[in-house]
Amino acid sequence: MITQLRSCLGIIVFALSFNVFAQNFSILGKVVDAENQPIGLANVILLQGEEKQFLIGTSTDDNGYFNLVNLTEDTYYIKVSFIGLQEFEQKIILTGNLDLKTIKLQEIPESLDEVTIVAKKPTITRKPDRLVFNIENTALVEGNTMGVLKSTPGIIVTDGSINIKSAPAAIYINNRRVQLTSEELMQLLESTPANSIKSVEVITNPPASYDADSGSVINIIMSKNLVTGYRGSVFTNYTQGVFPQYNAGTSHFFKDDKINLNLNYSYTNQKINRDQNDSVNYLDVNNNLDEIWKSNVNRNTWSETHNLNLNFDYFIDERNTLSLTSTGLYTPYFKYRLKNTTDIFDTNNNFSSSFEADNLSRDNKYNIGTDVIFKHDFKNESSLVFNAHYTIYNYERNQSVFQNEPMDINDSEFRTIANQDTQIITGKLDYQLPIDESSTFETGLKFSNVNTESDITRLDVINGAEIVNTNNTDSFNYDENVFSAYVNYSKAWEDWDINVGLRAEQTNIEGRSLSLSETNTQDYLNWFPNVSISHNFSDRIGVSGNYSRSITRPSYTNLNPFTFFLNENTLVLGNPNLLPTYTDNYKISVDFLKNFTISAYYTNYNGAIEELPRQNNLTNVIAFTPTNLDKRVDYGFDLEFNYYPSNRFYLYAASSTYNISEEVNFGNGFVELNQWSQLFILSPGFSLLKDNSLNINATFYWLGRNLQSLQNVEDRLVSTISVSKSLFKNRAILSLSADDIFNMQDYDISINYLNQSSHRLIDIDNRFIKLGFRYNFGNTKLSTNERTTSAEERDRLKDLD
Repeated sequence: MITQLRSCLGIIVFALSFNVFAQNFSILGKVVDAENQPIGLANVILLQGEEKQFLIGTSTDDNGYFNLVNLTEDTYYIKVSFIGLQEFEQKIILTGNLDLKTIKLQEIPESLDEVTIVAKKPTITRKPDRLVFNIENTALVEGNTMGVLKSTPGIIVTDGSINIKSAPAAIYINNRRVQLTSEELMQLLESTPANSIKSVEVITNPPASYDADSGSVINIIMSKNLVTGYRGSVFTNYTQGVFPQYNAGTSHFFKDDKINLNLNYSYTNQKINRDQNDSVNYLDVNNNLDEIWKSNVNRNTWSETHNLNLNFDYFIDERNTLSLTSTGLYTPYFKYRLKNTTDIFDTNNNFSSSFEADNLSRDNKYNIGTDVIFKHDFKNESSLVFNAHYTIYNYERNQSVFQNEPMDINDSEFRTIANQDTQIITGKLDYQLPIDESSTFETGLKFSNVNTESDITRLDVINGAEIVNTNNTDSFNYDENVFSAYVNYSKAWEDWDINVGLRAEQTNIEGRSLSLSETNTQDYLNWFPNVSISHNFSDRIGVSGNYSRSITRPSYTNLNPFTFFLNENTLVLGNPNLLPTYTDNYKISVDFLKNFTISAYYTNYNGAIEELPRQNNLTNVIAFTPTNLDKRVDYGFDLEFNYYPSNRFYLYAASSTYNISEEVNFGNGFVELNQWSQLFILSPGFSLLKDNSLNINATFYWLGRNLQSLQNVEDRLVSTISVSKSLFKNRAILSLSADDIFNMQDYDISINYLNQSSHRLIDIDNRFIKLGFRYNFGNTKLSTNERTTSAEERDRLKDLD
């Protein structure tokens, strides 16, 4: 009986096992090209049912084989693709293990009648707090990321800065702040391919989830694809300005069911030239002309920079993700040479004397920032994200200065050694709850600590011996704690869209000058509300309005009280008494006739921080000093025209009429300046040839005479033209661009208030031709990392000028 029972149980177990394994089907095959050569890393996607829902994706091995396992009896569609070849698709009714044998991918025919052009035209979506520029699968993605930003409505890219109107913009990628200095950021965007960009968000009124120090934000959203596998690219750029510049790098992406890895490396070798002609009118006590100092300054900067970026996601399960991201910058070689020749004239412009000053600096720095991020998705579609961040930043400068003094005055020779060591620790917790299909609630907490230790030693060379100059030797320790909390609510219904938020930040600062035995403390609690609302009266007319309040904290270098000598007559001073800037921004916009937008705005900066060149008429010294202005107001009217009729042509044009006024009391007099200015922008783009593989883009900015930091800047024309051509069946991109075509981008600056009178003409090395080449290999579309981290503290890491 027992034996019979065991037999029956064995039969049942066998049957069940057979049934289970019978349902564990697989689909395998081999992918080859037209010449029967195996294709490695081809995309293989399996869609389930007649609805074609994505089920699984993989890529072929080096021999072209693939194997899809753990499948049940059902109807499927298999798609196989590889860059430059026609996509293969086949319907499969799976009832058992299936061997598709060989799948041959044919080349794409060259005739226009047989080519399916999938490129789309760019589109613009306006929301109450931002403009979304959608460029996925358009010709714009064939260049680099900087080229995309130059073509994005509302963004102005000029000599080393990226602005939304006149305000500097914080750059985010997938809602994660890019944690680099301005120069490093420009290099990153120039060297990063744009082929994975989905859209660019121009956020003029960031919600409360963004740091109050964000101001205006440019958020670059990357495309997302479900295909697993590997892809990579290599690129190089050659730039010929006054001197040649080189840049090269590589990017690698890998994704499977559990991990998502992105690794980028770039190397830049460059020499930058800058010429500057200064004329300073030194005045007597009655503000009458006393002497005229005319200087010719040539500055060359040599640098080698290594940049490494890592993004890693581990999908623990369908609701939990652990991520690691790290950005490392290392500059082992940085040389800065400044040659100054100054001629001194009397009031009748007769030559009196002259002197020369040479400045040679060598720097070494590294900057490593790392984030660990954990995200949990709840069953009610809410999510919780925890982000821990750590940055270590080290900067060293060794400077030698020799100044040949006029007449019988002794020559001056000295050496300066400066060091800065900064550590940043932040912790952030964000919770998002979708209330219903049209509204979302967000809240979060953040803590950040910044600790900086810096020192400077000046060694005067006297009779061949180095003597410590105690008056210009100091150590400075800075400690900052910021506690933040926010709530944000957004809702969209019918023709209305609203976003309301409130952020609170408690700041505690202590700065200690060890040599001067001085301690500066600041403690303040601030509230930062924001509101955006829009209403569409029809598909041709819409109105929006927004208000936001933000803060700009001074950089740690600006708070450092050190005196840094470029020469005996040109200094850079810190200011430990700097206070943060509070900005209130109001804007009303009307969209009409689908292509036009007219806006009126008013921005008030309370305590705007500006680095001002201040001349001392008694000592003949120019000191560049960061200063809080009492008030700065910027208001005006904008008219924009967006026209994107097809994937072969687009046009963006804008006109802005605005007024800037600045007020400050220096103690010896009150200064109030204002200037009306005009800005014109014209940015056309063309795609040519049958397959849209030849792209031409141009950008022109005309900036009329304007006011910046109590200085009048004369008219400038900024111009860029770029051409790119896809090669080797879209596997490669060859690009050529030219900047400052009309040679009208130099700065002509004048100062004239109280006892300040000077003029500067600055010729920056911004007229150049750039030749670039990029080659892609492996899969062409993979999932990109999407996470939210912020590190505005790192943005205030500022090198010595």
